[in-house]
Amino acid sequence: MTDPTGGTNAGSGPGAQGLPGAVPAPGPGGTDDAGVARRVRVVLVDDHRMFRTGVQAEIGETARTGVEVVGEAADVDQAVTVITATRPEVVLLDVHLPGGGGVEVLRRSASLMADQDRPVRFLALSVSDAAEDVIGVIRGGARGYVTKTITGTDLVDAIFRVSEGDAVFSPRLAGFVLDAFASTDAPPVDEDLDRLTQREREVLRLIARGYAYKEIAKQLFISVKTVESHVSAVLRKLQLSNRHELTRWATARRLV
Repeated sequence: MTDPTGGTNAGSGPGAQGLPGAVPAPGPGGTDDAGVARRVRVVLVDDHRMFRTGVQAEIGETARTGVEVVGEAADVDQAVTVITATRPEVVLLDVHLPGGGGVEVLRRSASLMADQDRPVRFLALSVSDAAEDVIGVIRGGARGYVTKTITGTDLVDAIFRVSEGDAVFSPRLAGFVLDAFASTDAPPVDEDLDRLTQREREVLRLIARGYAYKEIAKQLFISVKTVESHVSAVLRKLQLSNRHELTRWATARRLV
């Protein structure tokens, strides 16, 4: 199904320290040994090892999916190193990463994206469906954005479409991009929101949507105690007293 931007809507191991398991970049060409089915070389970038392992298990059976996972990374520096070494066709990129986030990975990979012969293309894969996150990585050069609710089959399809130059988005996210690029005005700066870290913003949105602490912990792959710490920090920074005030604050800013 084609989205309004001309793209396509998608449905809902160890880390890379020292480049373990990284496969050197091959010469030009995109077919398998028989010269029939095209394979796509992919790097996974996400700071949660458990999530990377799950994605690898879901899409990494190359004979079945056509996707070859050639490297993994857990932060910005690792990501840039692995991507440069392996030159994959597609990078699955989390938005929120230690070291500057997905936007910083995109900034430091600009020359690889601009390569006319063998461009590296980025597909954001994130728990966040916030407009600011979607718009930020698309402005940074990503070819698409899907949320972590996507099925394995749809993710494989999205990877292949991005490798071919298509723009791919989860349902409803394409509208954020259309709105952003249709406007010539810069988005207003929210000084209160800017006080929060990226992880605190994620917790804020989930709290405002009514998630319990245990549900947030499971969704973000963090402990309940860490969730509690983030909530306390958000309340302190925003000078709010409880989660009900926090929900009203987030709703007023259309963050929910």
